[in-house]
Amino acid sequence: MMRSIAAGVCLIIALLVTGTAYSDDVADFYKGKRINLVVSYGTGGGYDVYARVLARHMGRYIPGNPNIIVQNMPGAGSLRGTNYLYNVAPKDGTVFGTFARNMPLLGLIKSNQNVQFDPAKFTWLGSSASFANDAYLLLVRRAANVKSLDDARRAGGPPIILGSTAEGASSDAIAILLREWLGFNVKVIPGYTDSGVLFLAIERGEIDGRTVGLSAIRANKPDWLKPNGLAQVLVVLGRATRHPDFPDAPTARELARNAADRSLIEVIEVPYALSRPFAAPPDVPADRAKALQDAFMATHKDPAYLADAEKLGIDVSPIGGQAVLGLIDRISKTPADQIKRIEKLIVEGG
Repeated sequence: MMRSIAAGVCLIIALLVTGTAYSDDVADFYKGKRINLVVSYGTGGGYDVYARVLARHMGRYIPGNPNIIVQNMPGAGSLRGTNYLYNVAPKDGTVFGTFARNMPLLGLIKSNQNVQFDPAKFTWLGSSASFANDAYLLLVRRAANVKSLDDARRAGGPPIILGSTAEGASSDAIAILLREWLGFNVKVIPGYTDSGVLFLAIERGEIDGRTVGLSAIRANKPDWLKPNGLAQVLVVLGRATRHPDFPDAPTARELARNAADRSLIEVIEVPYALSRPFAAPPDVPADRAKALQDAFMATHKDPAYLADAEKLGIDVSPIGGQAVLGLIDRISKTPADQIKRIEKLIVEGG
């Protein structure tokens, strides 16, 4: 019996020593190093805001306490940055990034020849927000010709001129959904470089509005949502229920013209549960991947991080990497006929 007890004690000590060595190896690797956080959009938008708040605090939770530097890499509705992370960025744990929430959907559809990644193979850290308190909005200037849902759906009436970053990005695909599935008279002007440029275009009256996350508006243009602010909310997306701050704005699901369209809208809205995704390249060494994943989740409980997020008015409702993979798996199991309709929506706009 004594020999068994001694053997058990030795095993426990060995496991503790191994765990310590494991942690020390990660700390030794990161000590004095810099991590690049690639933001696949320009400065000033919602993704950029989330990334910069995370970068200020996450290094404290990574062994070795590396500095985290934000690197903006806009282009093609975040596709440029996504492809970079997957194919070019170092796979040693010194780079991770954020990109459009619908990139996993585009990666699974595989109809865009410029998509060069498998979303299931990223090293997923998680998402800073799961839309628990957020929403994706159809936001329109109060001074625009279209002032109500009836105006927006009136045949032969003036169109809502919406700006977007690139074809296939959230801002473009959702605008097409509004037109093709919900009957809105919408004209989309793609090609704006980033969210900040879109905000400026709305202020100038160059476009009537855009589709955008509520958290991005609260962080960048909070005055717009005041009772007499520059813009109003016509439709809420990414949620099963109306947002409490906009009780008069219906959800996209409410406006669906039939059960089949409503079901497809629900599939398209799955990515909103990974609203602010963060991932490292594939094949990051397991110990460093776990260190980044653990640090990511720990940061979202940090009082200083939460205080910064509250000041900016951004939703913090994080999910971890495994939860993101679960959502990707859910999308991948969508019936082929529904995927074809979603593909047509994104690729052909109809």
